[in-house]
Amino acid sequence: MLDYYLFPISYAFLTFPIAAMLCAIPILVLQYRKHGYFNKFRGVLLYLFLLYLMNALYLVILPMPASRHNAPMSSCAQLIPFNFIQDIMAETRVVWSDPSTYVRLIKERAFLQVVFNIALVVPFGMFMRYYLRKSWLTCLVASLGLSLFFEVTQVTGIYGFYDYPYRLFDVDDLFLNTLGGMIGFVMARWASSHLPRLDQEVDLSQKRVSYTRRAIAFMVDWIVLVPVVLLLGVLNVPGAYFLATSVYFVLIPYLNGGRTLGKALVRIRITGAGEHLSLREIGIRNGLLYLVFGGVHVLFMNLYFPGILGPMYLVGLFLMDACVFVHVLVCLFGRKQRLLHEQKSGTDHAIT
Repeated sequence: MLDYYLFPISYAFLTFPIAAMLCAIPILVLQYRKHGYFNKFRGVLLYLFLLYLMNALYLVILPMPASRHNAPMSSCAQLIPFNFIQDIMAETRVVWSDPSTYVRLIKERAFLQVVFNIALVVPFGMFMRYYLRKSWLTCLVASLGLSLFFEVTQVTGIYGFYDYPYRLFDVDDLFLNTLGGMIGFVMARWASSHLPRLDQEVDLSQKRVSYTRRAIAFMVDWIVLVPVVLLLGVLNVPGAYFLATSVYFVLIPYLNGGRTLGKALVRIRITGAGEHLSLREIGIRNGLLYLVFGGVHVLFMNLYFPGILGPMYLVGLFLMDACVFVHVLVCLFGRKQRLLHEQKSGTDHAIT
């Protein structure tokens, strides 16, 4: 029976790295948006919860039938409450009048199935209590909802993917799973006194804005801006790149307190020497980054350089990019170093 559970668990661990990479940016954005910073312990908890959910789902749906056109089962639902008690009584070799035989229970399929169904949702209840700080009633409803999701997934043949259900909808599972969630909730109340307290005495004004956070904002900004630049190019607007970047990275941050869409998403803003960011400060900062550094690359792709000018321009770009790369590495590992465009403009980042 142990092999029956090890098969889906092994698949969950094998596919977890892929899911972890896909969820990395959403998890970071979620933490930045909700808490203002990235708590490493909270990040570990979220990834453990993701791994748990994958294990739980795989245990429910694996192994799958060999073909989508599977044969129907004789019955696809067990709707008698507490039928698991009858199953244990019928299958067990325990002599209830002889306590020495009770140890046989741990080898019985029906009993182990009950234990598994309870244990399946225990981590969910612990997460609801410790991480989300939810009440017992919310945990009860959420545990029941998770169990119902599992059962509906089974009884619908993974929502119609298979011709017929290949696992039984069991009303006892709803009860046992929900019980497991509540056991986890109670366990977390005790365990929380022995675990680190999240966000205790955190001063966001003293938190450094990481390069990871800035990189996410950068990616979001360009996801927004690239279609605009392409559209302006299709419309034959002169200087499409320079026009779009000037508006998006200079004018909008100046009018919006140092925030672009990407920076607003991860709750950071550009700050200047004074209380309000000046047009000169944001113009020098993002002008150097996007209009000068980015602009020379755009010009190389859009202009024709006759004769030896093309190779010379390309060599110049390579040398400039190499210098910028080294400069970024020095700032990245030096931690207290600021990038050139920040030094020249007197700007920095702050958490909002």
